Amino acid sequence: MRRNLLAKLRRNETIFPGIIGFDHTVIPQVQNAILGRHDIILLGLRGQAKSRLTRMLPDLLDEYLPIIASSEVNDDPLAPISKYGRERIATHGDGTPIAWIHRSERYGEKLATPDTSIADLVGDIDPIKAAHRRLTYADEEVIHFGIIPRTNRGIFAINELPDLQARIQVGLLNIMEEQDIQIRGFNIRFPLDVMMVFTANPEDYTNRGNIITPLKDRIDSQIITHYPKTIETGMAITRQEAWQARGDDAPKVIVPGFMYEAIEQIAFEARKSEFVDQRSGVSVRMTRSVLEEVISVAERRSLIAGEGTTVARISDLECIEPAITGKIELVYEGEQEGAGNVAQVLIGRAVRTIFARHFPDPSEKQGGRKAYGRILQWFVSGNSVSLLPHTSAGSYGKALARVDGLREVVATHAPPKRRAGYAPLMGFVLEALHQHSLLGKERGSGTDATYTDLMGSVLSSIGPPDDEED
Repeated sequence: MRRNLLAKLRRNETIFPGIIGFDHTVIPQVQNAILGRHDIILLGLRGQAKSRLTRMLPDLLDEYLPIIASSEVNDDPLAPISKYGRERIATHGDGTPIAWIHRSERYGEKLATPDTSIADLVGDIDPIKAAHRRLTYADEEVIHFGIIPRTNRGIFAINELPDLQARIQVGLLNIMEEQDIQIRGFNIRFPLDVMMVFTANPEDYTNRGNIITPLKDRIDSQIITHYPKTIETGMAITRQEAWQARGDDAPKVIVPGFMYEAIEQIAFEARKSEFVDQRSGVSVRMTRSVLEEVISVAERRSLIAGEGTTVARISDLECIEPAITGKIELVYEGEQEGAGNVAQVLIGRAVRTIFARHFPDPSEKQGGRKAYGRILQWFVSGNSVSLLPHTSAGSYGKALARVDGLREVVATHAPPKRRAGYAPLMGFVLEALHQHSLLGKERGSGTDATYTDLMGSVLSSIGPPDDEED
């Protein structure tokens, strides 16, 4: 691995293609560990590409490797470690049959679960083999090798290491330091050539177990992963991971740039929300699920309206609660608020943040709010706009076009490249003004919404006095 990595670095090749956002942090540390022939633990919250990065390490192995044919532990023909390998060499000499295994066969992986045993990882005595072949338990050939020795001369990964019971972690100590294994009562040393890679969530998050100190001490490099540091990086990851090119006869869905930004901003808001357990983290998988949900909402609307193409709208975010609530862990205050309400709060904060990147900030009373004077005055005059969830693109655009000054605001500050892009941006402006408490919004059944003057909306929510009802 070291030799191949040196060659790739000299040729300035991309070492881990498809891993975004780690170019100056995690990836250099992984490369340094490989150059130092270190065992590695990737420590980070869920959804930080730990498993994906681990599964790309075999690309640094030689493409093919010679082994003694049929060897369970990938015996080196020049230095066999098993009794089987030694006997084959002793019997056949230079005529020993050789097999070539691909790098993909030299990678092993195990998800740490409470029922994982030493026999699974290292090996055990096989009584069935002893009986079938009439071997005594003193014969080395009664050993059934576990998955780690079967990955000899390769890479072995254990995911979620703290979930492995402490007594099983102890069984890894020899492998980590002395690079060998001992099975049951056999006083036999099997010198292994294995790179060990582990993944784990931070110990202050997982309540299922810990990494024992002696094992942690034997892991040469602890590398901390992280979430995307910028919106642009997060968007690139989400675009790469989400299922967008669906390739069937469904309607075509165009997702405007501001929608990608808003979706990513939801995750950024969640990662600093007082309602969300920050020790648990907010996975990148959430934004992927949200984007896929938005596309699905737009597809369904387009089918109901009988359209072949549609553009995602800001109102589609009203339907993404299922993609959010299952991806976040709430603290006590969040549980009291309710998962659905927390999701709406995060969406609202994301809309406000992204809106200020493209339009004058309505929270600035002097300059920002003035840009929306005609729009607000239109609503003050008693007008309102009702937007139904399954309305066609034409009806949606006509409803928004009634609002005085709305199209002009879009044309002035964020003109779209296509005519069809005006209506989604106009809807974005109205929702942002509502999130800044400048417009009222009355929800109907489902995701129906009517934008009104804020004061009128407040008064209508109060209802008539009791004596008037009588």
